[in-house]
Amino acid sequence: MSSRDAQSIAREQGVDLVEIAAAADPPVVKIIDWGKYQYQKMKEEAKNRKKAREKQSELKTMKIGLKISDNDLNIKVRKIRSFLEDGDRVKIMVIFRGREMAHKELGQEMVDKILQRISEEIEVVVEGKPQFAGRNLSISVRRK
Repeated sequence: MSSRDAQSIAREQGVDLVEIAAAADPPVVKIIDWGKYQYQKMKEEAKNRKKAREKQSELKTMKIGLKISDNDLNIKVRKIRSFLEDGDRVKIMVIFRGREMAHKELGQEMVDKILQRISEEIEVVVEGKPQFAGRNLSISVRRK
């Protein structure tokens, strides 16, 4: 149709006439609501950015003390499981306070207990062996 007809139709509908391909013969145009089009485009770009961000696995850290109660430990284990199910890696840190450093074997027992509780529902892979860094015993796990 002619450009005048297209412009009059766009004016009647209260929308915009947008040129899609100017190099074509005749030029290709589209009758759309420009504000709505921009909004949808912006939402789609945001969705694509979010998907790209989700694909990258993050390293989450869970700090646990030696004197943690059983119920609190269950809550932490549940949270670690949810991180692993989301595809994230989890760094488990057992924190030693005061004279607890004299009993490093208790920290290893705590790590073993946590790994056993996590692996009841999910298969996990331990990345490396437990390492001491100052007053912390840390280990990284990821989903298999």
